[in-house]
Amino acid sequence: MRIEWRFWVGALAVVVLSLWLLSGILLPFVMGIVLAYFLNPVVVRMRRIGIGRTPASLVVVVIMLLAVVIFFLVLLPLLTTQLMEFMQRLPAYVARLQGLFTEENREWLSHIVGDRLPDMQRSISELMTQGVTYLLGLLSSVWSGGQALVAMFALIVVTPVVMFYILCDWDKMVAFVDRLVPVPHRPVVRELARAMDSAVAGFVRGQAMVCLLLGSFYAISLSLSGLNFGLLIGIVSGAITFIPYVGSLTGFVLAIGVAIVQFFPDWSMISVIFSIFIFGQVLEGYVLAPKLVGDSIGVHPVWLMFALFAFGYLFGFVGLLLAVPLTAVAGVLVGFAITRYRASRLYMGTGEDPPSAVDAG
Repeated sequence: MRIEWRFWVGALAVVVLSLWLLSGILLPFVMGIVLAYFLNPVVVRMRRIGIGRTPASLVVVVIMLLAVVIFFLVLLPLLTTQLMEFMQRLPAYVARLQGLFTEENREWLSHIVGDRLPDMQRSISELMTQGVTYLLGLLSSVWSGGQALVAMFALIVVTPVVMFYILCDWDKMVAFVDRLVPVPHRPVVRELARAMDSAVAGFVRGQAMVCLLLGSFYAISLSLSGLNFGLLIGIVSGAITFIPYVGSLTGFVLAIGVAIVQFFPDWSMISVIFSIFIFGQVLEGYVLAPKLVGDSIGVHPVWLMFALFAFGYLFGFVGLLLAVPLTAVAGVLVGFAITRYRASRLYMGTGEDPPSAVDAG
């Protein structure tokens, strides 16, 4: 048993070290594998109606490429324009909100801060201006960097090829990995693999659909309401809905802040923006999440935020892609470890450990 533990710990260390060393070139390959995993059920359903795996894989890749082309030709220019304009207007928006707040409440604020209120307003405004200038410079350097352009080119060219071959050979790859598992451990490993697949498929695939649908709803509704940067705020809100409460709260704060600056003192329009987010939360909580995510194994928001920061810091954008699936997988493994611990003599205070599926196999 000690040799087996050394083997698995060594294998994990090799995988982590490889990810860290090769993180700069792994993005198109990891993206292709992730997309193939998420779209494999579509290929399976197409096979059930008589379409071969290779033609079905080709159709899925072509549709994905069309969606990417539409995104780059239509949505990306709009989002980039709105993002840059929003960053430029942010100091003025913050100053306007400060002005509305202090003009309406100047008397009681003066009792708290005294004569320092104008100085505080200037300091906050200057701080916001400096922060926005820094972010604009950072975005410009990132997009103009040669490494970023090379990575984008590799992502567009290599990812579809990797995705196609993975989809074509999916069944062979799964069977090959299954044959590599030590025979005595296969029952437990297969059971864990099914649980992991259920967790990832149920939570990640389901939550991804929730993000897509909710982001589309917010983007369309906010844009039709006439809110400035409605498309950008809606898509950002949907994209980070992966983290429960964070996405909706971020979008709500941004939308209400922009609405107050844009529409004040027209409270009817501000109420419309408020109602859009209330309806979105009801739609997510009572329709989308129960139907698409269901009772799958969820991930606590705190652990999810920690995983995104940790994997992103260690492995860059590749880590961000892997953070959520690996967190769901880690949840399954931790649950399995807790079950084994509760059945052990350490927890029960008895003699020897009861026989497990690994020992019995």
